[in-house]
Amino acid sequence: MKYADCPTVSVSVTVEATAATVWDLVSDITLPTRFSSEIRSVDWLDGATAPALGARFVGRSAHEAIGEWETTCRITDLDEGRRFEWTVGGAGDEPSSIWRFTIEPLDESTVELGQWFQMGPARSGLSHAIDRMPDKEERIVARRMSEHQANMERTLAGIKQLAEGRPA
Repeated sequence: MKYADCPTVSVSVTVEATAATVWDLVSDITLPTRFSSEIRSVDWLDGATAPALGARFVGRSAHEAIGEWETTCRITDLDEGRRFEWTVGGAGDEPSSIWRFTIEPLDESTVELGQWFQMGPARSGLSHAIDRMPDKEERIVARRMSEHQANMERTLAGIKQLAEGRPA
């Protein structure tokens, strides 16, 4: 698995709640701070207060091996009640990563909630580690993807608990 291949990871969970209930949770950009081991805070930029195509927000994160950083994100796909996607930084029009939530109704009171992540194509903080240890690129990328998957699984489990009316 190489960074230039733009690896992806996805997770999903069945939630016994309406699409509207789940949408209210996934479209709250601050919600992942409750479940992720990395995301510390998220704030809207440019006067935005809710998701809209092109709206921007900043996320602040920390990781024991990487340190602290912040990224500027832009909402790039929005289909209310179904899909919420944002890209992270990057050079020019290329993002350093893409994140997406999807909600697929299974019936009136049950949905399949998914989260998807793509690494690259633009350089990110991980690129510096790869530059220093190019012979370990595949191991570095695999470990980072595993960390993202674990955080995504925690986030979806937390959303499921909240949507189903259980304390998270």
